[in-house]
Amino acid sequence: MKRTFIGLCCLFFTSQLFAQRSLPEYDFRLGLTAHPTLGWIKPETGKTNSVALGFSYGLLADFNFAENYAFATGLTITTINGKSTEVNVKPYYDGSGSQVAYDLKYKLQYIEIPLTLKLKTDKIGEIKWYGQFGLSNGFNIGAKQNASESGSGSKVIIENKGISKQTNFYRAGLILGVGGEFDVSGNTSITTGLTLNNGFTDIASDSDRKVRNHYIGLNFGVFF
Repeated sequence: MKRTFIGLCCLFFTSQLFAQRSLPEYDFRLGLTAHPTLGWIKPETGKTNSVALGFSYGLLADFNFAENYAFATGLTITTINGKSTEVNVKPYYDGSGSQVAYDLKYKLQYIEIPLTLKLKTDKIGEIKWYGQFGLSNGFNIGAKQNASESGSGSKVIIENKGISKQTNFYRAGLILGVGGEFDVSGNTSITTGLTLNNGFTDIASDSDRKVRNHYIGLNFGVFF
């Protein structure tokens, strides 16, 4: 009986050791990011005028649950700027009956928490390429606007006016991204790429109009 017990113990520990050596190790990675964004506004009634430069910075996190798959998230402060021309915009429009067009510049800042899936290739040369898609969750922490009447004799109405009451708190978007990652030293690696963040919720709290904002991120980050 004693020999049988010792044999079973040896068999158990041997199998555990073999399992630890044969199964791949998957890990959690934390990093930092800081990169510019190119944003634009798309109103339902009106038109997009031009893209505007913004910025994003914060934390990155990859939960690697398989050899070439990771759940990617993070916590960033992201500025989404953009210009548009819109009609009968409150609180500037006085309700006179005739349509009035306004040139607007949005300056919006969000705390963003992405929930995405990252699909990675094996190393090709020194680079591991990836594709990424998922949901962007944004919570507005700052909203300002410049407004002027549209036209050749445009009249400036406001500059840097706070519009938090006219801006919805939550913003959702679809994330599509591509990029590459290469090792620098030890566990440190650099990641670069492009991300399209396509907003699909209304950013304006005014029920009489619908406005969405989008941006492209020129990504740069470091994992440790």
